[in-house]
Amino acid sequence: MAIWLLRSRMNKRAGLGLAVAGVLLCALAAQAQANAAFGPELSGAEPSRDGQSREGKQRPLPDRLPDKPSVPPAFTIPIEPIGFTAPGPIYLGARNSMASLDFLDENRLLFTFRVPGLMRREAGASAGSDERQIRAVVVVLPEGKVESEALWTVHDRVRYLWMLKDAHFLLRDRDGLQEGDAKLELKPLLQFPGPLLWVELDPTQHFMVTNSREPALAATGDLADGQKTGQPSLGRSDQVKPDRQADLAKTDAGKTDAGKTDLVLRILHLESGRVMLVSRVPSTVHLPINSDGYLDSLRGNGQQWLLNLNYFSGGSRVLGRVDSACSPAFDFVSQREVLVTGCNGSGGRKLVAMDTSGHRLWEDSTSASAIWPLVVMGPDGSRLAQETLAVNHAVNASAPVDREDVKGQLVRVFNAADGKVALEAPASPALDAGGNVAISPSGRRVAVLNAGAIQVFDLPAPPPLADTAGNQTAH
Repeated sequence: MAIWLLRSRMNKRAGLGLAVAGVLLCALAAQAQANAAFGPELSGAEPSRDGQSREGKQRPLPDRLPDKPSVPPAFTIPIEPIGFTAPGPIYLGARNSMASLDFLDENRLLFTFRVPGLMRREAGASAGSDERQIRAVVVVLPEGKVESEALWTVHDRVRYLWMLKDAHFLLRDRDGLQEGDAKLELKPLLQFPGPLLWVELDPTQHFMVTNSREPALAATGDLADGQKTGQPSLGRSDQVKPDRQADLAKTDAGKTDAGKTDLVLRILHLESGRVMLVSRVPSTVHLPINSDGYLDSLRGNGQQWLLNLNYFSGGSRVLGRVDSACSPAFDFVSQREVLVTGCNGSGGRKLVAMDTSGHRLWEDSTSASAIWPLVVMGPDGSRLAQETLAVNHAVNASAPVDREDVKGQLVRVFNAADGKVALEAPASPALDAGGNVAISPSGRRVAVLNAGAIQVFDLPAPPPLADTAGNQTAH
């Protein structure tokens, strides 16, 4: 079964597939050299734009959970009339995706949430395929009028919606992606050979990374006729050839015995659906990419981690190093800014922001009583939000967390350029899988689900990110 594109637009980056596969294979070889990769130039403080060494600025965050936002909301929209019912505390800790809150534009919100009630399970299906109903509404700001509404059915409990930048969105269910618009009209976009587990987009939204579970035969490039899917087709994406594959790790999942499945990672050109890379992986992979390449990390001595930018066109470049007591996560805030989420020595989390030239921009940290950090990026990269659960004790192996230990959820909105906190606010109910914070396309509005309402905040214009010469540029 092939991945089929259900709209026909020409691929502008078709020649990248072989280069991407080669770069990924080279990255694996480079990982064996991780300890030797840390030269003297990376052993101290990060370089500043003037070439002088300096330490990253640290702004420890308070542990308290505020009882009200640091900035009063410009207006609020009650959510009970819309039909939202807070999930019970029994769901806390399950990391189920219960809602999503997103800006379609500066004056419209897309709010989706699960409809409470009995979940229907299909005969013979596993517990992971539970069917549930999702209500979607488009809300006009500031009056809160419902402009469009719909009811969707999804078949698992993980994230189902990703926003696009043109008032469109992607809706994931089972093995398919649909594209929706502001009228909540859906049309099929991509069909995969097996369940689609995860989706992520680069900041320019030219490329998409997918993780899916597929029959082993499909993952090796022997793809059947896409017409057998029963889906309408306007054009076919490239059939994956063996010479365009790269194994990220050796795994028995690639055996073609009956019933065997692969976890498969793909990089696709979003507009055309053309497959640039297909690779078997041992587990779901988070692969942060921008339009130039992708990030990976190499373990150094002690708590040092080396951050590499690997170019689609070939070659790689060291951006710098970060200290983290745990394996750090990397994300592109924008085309030119990278956010590292790691662990500090006291058991808390820290954020480190740097640009793609390797200059450290800012650093922030939390205590060990702020857990399960989630990061929400603004569409234009000018602001980002981090939300954490506040608990009443430090969490470690000897002191695990229980739902009774959770005091609430805290949201902090940062300027991407300088790390200053533009907004601090509680969020309720606590949604440990996120979906309760949104940043508008301009970065000047933030919406938070809290206290029975959508609270909308109007913030000053965020500062622009400066280039390596100190000039201010757009994100």
